[in-house]
Amino acid sequence: MTNSVNPMPAFWRGKRVLLTGHTGFKGSWLAFWLHRLGAHVTGISLSPVTTPNLFDLAGIETLTKSHICDIRDAAALAVLIDKAHPEIIFHFAAQALVRASYRDPLATLATNIQGTANVLDALRDIDSVRAVVAITTDKVYHNLEQPYPYRETDALGGYDPYSASKAAAEIVIASYRDSYLAEKNIAVASARAGNVIGGGDWSEDRLIPDAIRAWNGNQPLQIRRPQSIRPWQHVLEPLSGYIKLAEQLWQNPKLAGAYNFGPETHEAASVREVVQLAQKAYGQGEIHWGDGSDGPHEAGWLALEISKARTVLGVKPRWSLVDAVQRTMHWYRQQHDGIDVRVACEADIAAYEAVNNSNQAS
Repeated sequence: MTNSVNPMPAFWRGKRVLLTGHTGFKGSWLAFWLHRLGAHVTGISLSPVTTPNLFDLAGIETLTKSHICDIRDAAALAVLIDKAHPEIIFHFAAQALVRASYRDPLATLATNIQGTANVLDALRDIDSVRAVVAITTDKVYHNLEQPYPYRETDALGGYDPYSASKAAAEIVIASYRDSYLAEKNIAVASARAGNVIGGGDWSEDRLIPDAIRAWNGNQPLQIRRPQSIRPWQHVLEPLSGYIKLAEQLWQNPKLAGAYNFGPETHEAASVREVVQLAQKAYGQGEIHWGDGSDGPHEAGWLALEISKARTVLGVKPRWSLVDAVQRTMHWYRQQHDGIDVRVACEADIAAYEAVNNSNQAS
């Protein structure tokens, strides 16, 4: 198998890349990695929404041409995209939190559906773009609450406003690909990733950030639904997949379509398991377990079938759940102790790539 290779610096060196959502957790990591590969990155996003945040701590603004712009502003967005003259686009910008979508559904729908349409519509008048990777979520599927890993051909759906907005975004992405962009030789793919953990996330209502805030403050971590099953993965896993997807779309536009990125099915784990691993890795922390009745509806069982990414792109998971949690908690420990965040990010990427090199050598 010649797959599962690392991102190719020779490919990315000098490439003009547009990254929406570059101030977010995953976006900041990708901006850092693309800059490391030699790409020229233009970022479009709202200002960071948390304090602290990875964008500021890692100085991502100095690694990109950074623009603060709301993707709901179609006219302003189109001007910035035209000015960037991108060859490859990663569309991350989104309202990405389930509980926040319950509080403000209209903003969630506007950002995730209309915002995605605005990005794609701007490409109708641009000739430089060859590949687009639009990020949605593992929650786009009509969840049957059964121990069944969803595959790319399964029905879309969404109980909560966030999931519904991302499922709708998938339809928008497919429509623009088929109606406009394919005939312009722009290869458009959507990427559906599982629950992501990793250093540098301080978002509200996310498991590991909640744990870090609680335990650093000597407070108990409140867990609402310890029994919920999710496809947890380290942030570098899907980002590596997105990068490889863009490389291969460039070479073969016929690979356009939807792709799942997640752990092996048997690695899907409960919230309880992840919290206990995090507690062990962090070395401290009290936990208060809820009974699953608190808060609005969230899916109880969710896993992804990732055979398409493995077969078509050569992408497969490298770090187990234990490795992912340990890496994540070590990152936060280092950051809390004052390490240069760029050094911590560089160490994780180097370690991730080394796993692949080791696999190839064997």
